[in-house]
Amino acid sequence: MDFEGGTRAAALLSRQRASFERDGAPDLAGRRRQLDRLLATVLAEREAIAAAISSDYGHRAPAETLFGEILVVVNAIRHARRNLARWMKPERRRVGLNFQPASARILYQPLGVIGILSPWNYPFQLAIAPLVDALTAGNRVMLKPSELTPATGALMRRLLSSLFDETIVAVVEGGPDIAAAFSALPFDHLLFTGSTAVGKQVMRAAAEHLTPVTLELGGKSPVLLARDFPLVRAARSIAQGKCFNAGQTCIAPDYVLAPRDQVAALADAMLIAARDFYPTLAGNPDYSAIISERHYGRLIHLIGAARDGGARVLQAAEPVPEERKLPLTIILDAKPEMAVMSEEIFGPMLPIIAYDDLEQAIARINATARPLALYCYTHDRNLATRVLNRTLSGGVTINGTMMHCAQPDLPFGGIGPSGQGAYHGQDGFKRFSHARGVLKIGFISGFEWLAPPYGALFQRVSRWLIGR
Repeated sequence: MDFEGGTRAAALLSRQRASFERDGAPDLAGRRRQLDRLLATVLAEREAIAAAISSDYGHRAPAETLFGEILVVVNAIRHARRNLARWMKPERRRVGLNFQPASARILYQPLGVIGILSPWNYPFQLAIAPLVDALTAGNRVMLKPSELTPATGALMRRLLSSLFDETIVAVVEGGPDIAAAFSALPFDHLLFTGSTAVGKQVMRAAAEHLTPVTLELGGKSPVLLARDFPLVRAARSIAQGKCFNAGQTCIAPDYVLAPRDQVAALADAMLIAARDFYPTLAGNPDYSAIISERHYGRLIHLIGAARDGGARVLQAAEPVPEERKLPLTIILDAKPEMAVMSEEIFGPMLPIIAYDDLEQAIARINATARPLALYCYTHDRNLATRVLNRTLSGGVTINGTMMHCAQPDLPFGGIGPSGQGAYHGQDGFKRFSHARGVLKIGFISGFEWLAPPYGALFQRVSRWLIGR
């Protein structure tokens, strides 16, 4: 255990809490200034951010960082800036006739100090987007980036320390020991993004202090292709979503359910699309590397185990081990017990499973743990409604993949094994706020008229209230 790092994190938490208790939350103007400074820095440093992430990956396509990290954060800041005044306004609520005259309202107040444990796959976006939500709610924030992206973590620490005093926002760097110590601190709320296995450890540590948690995990996000949707268009869309960041996305398609007689054609069309997108892998600036040798080896093992188990493995190109680049890999005839069908893949491999009717496809989705995302390709509104009503997932994109996550006005989060709680936009503001109910008694209180001793008046009023 890195006691020095853990001690520093605990000391930072104490300083932030003391600052919050002493100075309180920033007002609307103060929160807008924070957002403005953060936005200006992200825009000015976007090339440095892309370079740091690419350094951590070995190579990350700059366009993917621009679209998947910078743009998402910039849109989140601008959306919050535009709507913050409305979010902060007290919310009027109704008072029952029994308690009149009185008024009721909800005040959204900051929780205090928010801890954010962010992952390596989108190391900037999944750290800064929740930071934006926590700041809009008026909180202090401590951020622990992944040790697998040290260059990005160091850059975030430098940028944020230039914008905020450590009593407002602080970055804690370090390895798994520091992350474990961080998750055990008595935060007012803790957000973790990562694997389900580690999420359980984080929740267990947070329970010691009854710290509320938001868990953004993963799972096997399905794609359901309906017969009415153009196959080639679906193939290109699914392949694009799967190959983005080389499949290292928590909401990437993890398997496809396709009509039985369309499986072969879909596989061929997806491979053609991948070759159009990436004519070569070696040295291709548009295709991202797998984050580490360990993760690359895990994916190679998954492919080999599927092939050895009797599955057909089709690849758009040859792997490039020296650059840790894997092509789009389609897996057909995968058996349920194979690892590619039981584990979240987190790479550019995609099993395609045949179905004979919609009920069978829905049953297949419902037979597995609730996923972080679900994708359905259909122009039939009734069919789409049927899928939505009969399944559960964190979020959904119809006729596309992953784009629901990029909408600042939609909540993002999982359900069950894929997570709990949601954030982004107003939902993030509320996630990191306490909805404080306030009742103001009017010029007279009927309750006080009914004080003991309880006599005839109390009996008459209570009969009227209960019986009416």
